Amino acid sequence: MDFGRSERWRLPTAIKILIAGGFGAGKTTMVGAVSETRPLRTEEMITHVSAGVDDLSGVETKPTTTVAMDFGRITIRDDYMLYLFGTPGQERFYFVWDELALGALGAVVLADTRRLADCFPAIDYFERHRTPFVVALNCFDGARPFTVGQVRQALELEPEIPIVLCDARRKDSGKEVLITLVEHAMRSGAEPVGTAP
Repeated sequence: MDFGRSERWRLPTAIKILIAGGFGAGKTTMVGAVSETRPLRTEEMITHVSAGVDDLSGVETKPTTTVAMDFGRITIRDDYMLYLFGTPGQERFYFVWDELALGALGAVVLADTRRLADCFPAIDYFERHRTPFVVALNCFDGARPFTVGQVRQALELEPEIPIVLCDARRKDSGKEVLITLVEHAMRSGAEPVGTAP
């Protein structure tokens, strides 16, 4: 054994990213599609107890809901490790967001154009906390198509906020969204949430 020349272990740089949006927008699906490991999911069955509490219009056949978070991981050339945290979509679970957002470089706001208003809370949250974010329009089958310009106007987004089309079920599509977010965060010079400048 040659102890004179030891190689130093170098850990990859960890990058935390949130996947947020309204109930049923496809957050769990996206985390599962892009994660290189089996994703951690905290889903529970939707029961009659949520009737009148959760708005199921447009997603009536959705059998489960995320109650804490989804978690996935992507390794980029042994240099970077992306940790993906999917947020719960219902208002009654918003208290979890502050913990999940701590240390995040940025966020993807996944939007379902059938229920566009459902992504307002996520956009408001990231604007208020000055967290870089992109809006990803999840192109569901049969969803009413809107142009990027129409969505930008409806969500009152500044021109520098990227809006991208995606299919949350497809790994390559999800990765393109994540690349767009990281590039946007780097351009904005943002510090991860909760860190000192």
